[in-house]
Amino acid sequence: MAGNVAGEPFQRVSVQQAKELIDQGVQVVDVREPKEQLQDGRLPNTTLAPLNTFLMNPRQHLQGDSVAFLCKVGARSAIACEMAAAVGLTKLYNIEGGIEAWKKAGLPVEFPEKV
Repeated sequence: MAGNVAGEPFQRVSVQQAKELIDQGVQVVDVREPKEQLQDGRLPNTTLAPLNTFLMNPRQHLQGDSVAFLCKVGARSAIACEMAAAVGLTKLYNIEGGIEAWKKAGLPVEFPEKV
């Protein structure tokens, strides 16, 4: 794992590390806006929760204690990680580089007709 930056309650992971975590059953929460998911695609089997919606009620979007967060490049997902830690989750991962790095690595993306 890429590890923690001092003081952060989550691990920063590369897209390759994220793929391994996902294959092991870690939930992915995508905190981008619906129009971004339509335009840029999304990871298969992802919980869609735009950041503002997630911040209002994080628990409703979380299934279990192991969660990886994704956005366009990794900034909004870091905020979501902080909020998930604040409500008690301990196995949190921020996918560094977001959907942009995921696509650049040639990993699977789906394009929904609507979100």
